[in-house]
Amino acid sequence: MDRLKRPFFMVLGLLVSGIGIIGAFLPVLPSTVFFIFAAFCFARSSPRLENWILNHSLFGPPVTAWQEHGAIPLMAKYFAFLGMAFGFGSFLYFVAPDLWLLVVVALFFIGSAVYVGSRPSGPRSE
Repeated sequence: MDRLKRPFFMVLGLLVSGIGIIGAFLPVLPSTVFFIFAAFCFARSSPRLENWILNHSLFGPPVTAWQEHGAIPLMAKYFAFLGMAFGFGSFLYFVAPDLWLLVVVALFFIGSAVYVGSRPSGPRSE
């Protein structure tokens, strides 16, 4: 079974890296979460590719901030909140959901926003 783990994580890491690269050009698709997950996968399959992500000038700093401090930069939080508001507004407009579905989706977005807002914006001061 261990023999299959490395190729599995390599393929998964390449797949989510590709989605992250696409997300870098599409404003509705976040890229950082995919690179965080790709770094996780490459840590289990390819140290060279993990180093590439961690040392990348654009994608590396937010991935490192997450890995080392669980931090989400303040500007990324603003974009996340804006994206959630846009997503919820689009859901309301296009789906016109029943009350039960509206409550479920609203709770999901509220929970997500609380989690993002609760993360530190940078390294914790010692």
